[in-house]
Amino acid sequence: MDRRKFLGLGLTAVVLAPMTASALDFRKEKPKAWTAHKVDEAVKALYGDVKLEESDKISLKTPKIASNGGAVPITIKSDIEAKTVTLLQDVNPESAVATWNVPDGGMVNFSLKIKMKGSGKVVAVIEGKDGKFYTASKSMEVALGGCEG
Repeated sequence: MDRRKFLGLGLTAVVLAPMTASALDFRKEKPKAWTAHKVDEAVKALYGDVKLEESDKISLKTPKIASNGGAVPITIKSDIEAKTVTLLQDVNPESAVATWNVPDGGMVNFSLKIKMKGSGKVVAVIEGKDGKFYTASKSMEVALGGCEG
């Protein structure tokens, strides 16, 4: 590796280190959200009494029918300038799946696989930098449950 690449990578690491250190640990700071049994209860525990605005600027991609609930692929994309992104579902005992902090200039483009014990709805909530809360949801079928099925 030449010297310029090495210095560039080192500088990038130094610049990114404060961003990761300042992220809010939602499990530690908002523990009730992770034991909430309903989507609206989890949203309230995470963000308080907020009004969710349906948005077509959120792309929530799921299979129409998941053959195995043990590994359901989910993708969330959006051009909304976001502070946080949360994924929830209404089937498993606890509704909250994950919450991500979005650094300044960061993109909302998350893909993951989740477990779902049956057919239901997944919900994405984006906390915008404009102070608004945007949401999109999608219903889907699960052929074989992944949590207890």
